[in-house]
Amino acid sequence: MKFIFPQNYSFKNKLFGFIDYSTIALNIIWDLFVFCILDIFSFSVTVKISAFIIFCLPLFLFSIIGFNHENFIYVLFYLIKFIFCKKLYLYN
Repeated sequence: MKFIFPQNYSFKNKLFGFIDYSTIALNIIWDLFVFCILDIFSFSVTVKISAFIIFCLPLFLFSIIGFNHENFIYVLFYLIKFIFCKKLYLYN
């Protein structure tokens, strides 16, 4: 069976079909950073778990749900670019 894909179709590799590998890498790096910061302080285990969930779950949910199926790293790049160059977007 042969499948015909249009030329403007962009095939992106995704884990389980809904999350990009670069976004997974960003999530893992952020999770390790939060884990290391929480490990430095001597809090109880429940406080560490609660803080880890509070800091890591929103990023994970945004990366799964996304913004109109846009890669989360591109969205962060566009937001940072807008913060530093507001006139470029407002006047064009």
